[in-house]
Amino acid sequence: MTGYPEAITPLNTALTGYFPNLPAVKGWRDIVIAMGNKLPMAMRDSPSAAILRRSVMGSTADRIKDIGPQPQSFDIERATKENTNYRSVAWSGRYLQVTLMSIPVGGDIGLEAHPETDQFLRLDAGSGRVQMGAAKDKLTFEKEVSDGWCVLVPAGTWHNITNIGATPMQVYAIYAPAHHTPDKVQATAAAAEADKDDEPAAWSVQPKYAPDKHG
Repeated sequence: MTGYPEAITPLNTALTGYFPNLPAVKGWRDIVIAMGNKLPMAMRDSPSAAILRRSVMGSTADRIKDIGPQPQSFDIERATKENTNYRSVAWSGRYLQVTLMSIPVGGDIGLEAHPETDQFLRLDAGSGRVQMGAAKDKLTFEKEVSDGWCVLVPAGTWHNITNIGATPMQVYAIYAPAHHTPDKVQATAAAAEADKDDEPAAWSVQPKYAPDKHG
């Protein structure tokens, strides 16, 4: 739409007739957001809707920037659904941290345990299988989760979430205490695994050092 101003007025007129509460559109992004919000919930998470949303909205420039331990507010559901990176740190405080994650079809978060970190995760799109347990070979907790479900991981618990759906699994995670470098972006799981410069800020409050465990 950008670059074609002559098309905006008639398009606004046509869309407003169908969607009375639709704000004036300035580009394709506005159209996708407005029309996507009008779709039935089942259609919003369909493969075609997910591809359209991610292709139009998912640029790095639109990601939530981590401003550190300062007051912040944003639409976390929308930010989570629009995120296309494996991990994008959205806010870092002294005692906790918010990250957004996108797990591709067939992928997983990765089997791991954080000895001194409690974790809260919530799915905002897609579906997955959660596995948790006291040891990496004793994952006695298993449950299928989908949009709206949360996962609570006590410190020291081995855990993983695998994408079992047909679209990317969109998740946000809260670590307490903070676990990653503020404003860190890791495009893929492989990039995250290879990243040797991913430590929480010196100003965050941390327990006695205990390295993560990986399966």
